[in-house]
Amino acid sequence: MNSPSLRILLVEDDELFRLGLQMKLQQEPGLEIIAEAGDGEAAISLVSQHELDVVLLDVGLPRIGGVEACRQIKQKCPELPILVLTSRSDRALINQLIEIGVQGYCLKGVAAETLVLALRSVSAGASWWDQTATAEIQALAHSKSSNESPLTPREQEILRLITAGKTTQEIAETFYIAPGTVRVHIHAILQKLDVRDRTQAAVLALQKGLISSKPRN
Repeated sequence: MNSPSLRILLVEDDELFRLGLQMKLQQEPGLEIIAEAGDGEAAISLVSQHELDVVLLDVGLPRIGGVEACRQIKQKCPELPILVLTSRSDRALINQLIEIGVQGYCLKGVAAETLVLALRSVSAGASWWDQTATAEIQALAHSKSSNESPLTPREQEILRLITAGKTTQEIAETFYIAPGTVRVHIHAILQKLDVRDRTQAAVLALQKGLISSKPRN
C-alpha cells in the first residue's frame, strides 16, 4: 500500500519560476501541489481551504509580504510546517523566521533533490536550514546563554536518547515514529550543531548543556 502524497501549498509571485517549481516537484513521486498562490493574502486564505502537509513559500511576495504571511499562517495553523524559499540570506530575515516558528529555509537555485529532501524533512517534524542560515542559527545560539539549546523540543529529546546510546530503531520505537523520520531529525541536529556524527553531537550537547545529562523518569 502506497503512503499518501505530501500535500503542498506553493506560494511564489513569479509565474515562470512558480511553473518551473511546479514541474520539478510534480515529477517527484509522493509530492502533490494542492494549491498555488501569488501573494501573501491568497496564501493565508488557502491554508484554511485545504488539507495541507507543508507550505513552500517565497518571502519576496507582493501586498502583505512573505514574512507577515508566515506569521499569519502560523497564527491560524500553528502545526503547519513552512519551508521558505528565497534569494535573501541576511541575518535579520533569518532571525525573524526563527522567531515566527518557520521550520526551514532554502536559497533559490538549490538542487531539486535538496528541495525535495527539505520538504520531506519539515513535513516530518524536523527543521531544515541551508548552510548560510545554519551559520546564523549557530551564531545566534552562541550569543545566548550556553545552556539555551538551538534545537527544537523533539530534537532535544532525540539527542538525549542518542547520548544514552539508543539506536535509531530504539528511538523510533520510543516516539512511535518511523526510523526514517528519526534519521531526518538526526540530520537536522547534526546540521544545527555543526558536527559530523552522533557521537560528536552527544559530546557537544553535554559540554554546552544543551540537554540534561540526567535520564528521564
